[in-house]
Amino acid sequence: MAPRIAIFGAGSIGAAYGWIFSRTVPDQNIVTICRSNYDVASQHGFTLNSTIFGSNLNYRPTVVRSGAEAAGLDPTTPYDYVVICSKAISSKPSTAELLQPLISNSTTIVLIQNGIGIEDEYAKLYPNNPVLSTVVYFAATQTAPAVIKHTEIELLHVGTYPAKAPAEHKKAATKFVNLVADCGATARYHDDVQSERWAKLVMNACLNPICALSKSRDMQFLASAGEDAEQFMRDTMEEVASVAQACGYSNITSEVVDRCIYRTQTRVPPGVEPSMMADALVGRNMEVDAIVGNVVKLAREKGVKVPILRTLYNLLQALDDSFSRDSHKRR
Repeated sequence: MAPRIAIFGAGSIGAAYGWIFSRTVPDQNIVTICRSNYDVASQHGFTLNSTIFGSNLNYRPTVVRSGAEAAGLDPTTPYDYVVICSKAISSKPSTAELLQPLISNSTTIVLIQNGIGIEDEYAKLYPNNPVLSTVVYFAATQTAPAVIKHTEIELLHVGTYPAKAPAEHKKAATKFVNLVADCGATARYHDDVQSERWAKLVMNACLNPICALSKSRDMQFLASAGEDAEQFMRDTMEEVASVAQACGYSNITSEVVDRCIYRTQTRVPPGVEPSMMADALVGRNMEVDAIVGNVVKLAREKGVKVPILRTLYNLLQALDDSFSRDSHKRR
């Protein structure tokens, strides 16, 4: 029997994985909770243009505006998976609370989000449900409402949260990995996926704040001051690696930093525009705590000095607060 899947946050990543699921799951079993792209998605579905999967790939899931609406579609049939692809930004009520109507005793919660330390609210609110933490490598952009461009890579690392979860939760993680594989995409199971989170965060916690604050893509920033700019990036990444090591992930070494620097240096100019930079350019709230703030918090707990990350965090927080003030003024 095909699983029933709800996707919260049907932007670029959420919409793309919705299409992936649709390769084996009937469209009527996929429900997407949309915001800005609701009108287009509800009328025409989503279209994926991918250098890996193909062009003009359309699917038409059930499109709703809220978790409550999704829960009311068929109250007698529980969701097998609730997949969260929204940005990990604090809100009141929290995303975990907003999705409560969707989550039954048999629901597996899947977090396809960036950052570190984002899983606790789900694990505390739903202690008996499998909570799957993932690390996604999927170069996707929403080029128009409900139209997604995808290039370069698709890979999903999957594991339970916490790593020492009950055996049934481990089985749920394996089952989800198999579902993704059955849909023709790539997923890898990890007994402790946090190591993969830290490996990605070495780059994310560096490039996101630097590019957002400088309004420069990564290669543009490197070109701005040559060796000094590269050394600043390297020092920032080394601070992230030092926190990861203090948290028990000894594999996050200078070699990981070297690979990140190399990837940045060898991009096609002008380089990438990280999500924080994209948000900052339009005055939209950023994932400040998930990507940087939680690293600073863990550093404080472990007694690790991270002066660059602390500086970046404080500047980012002030910039993010300014977007909220501007938003209130517009109202």
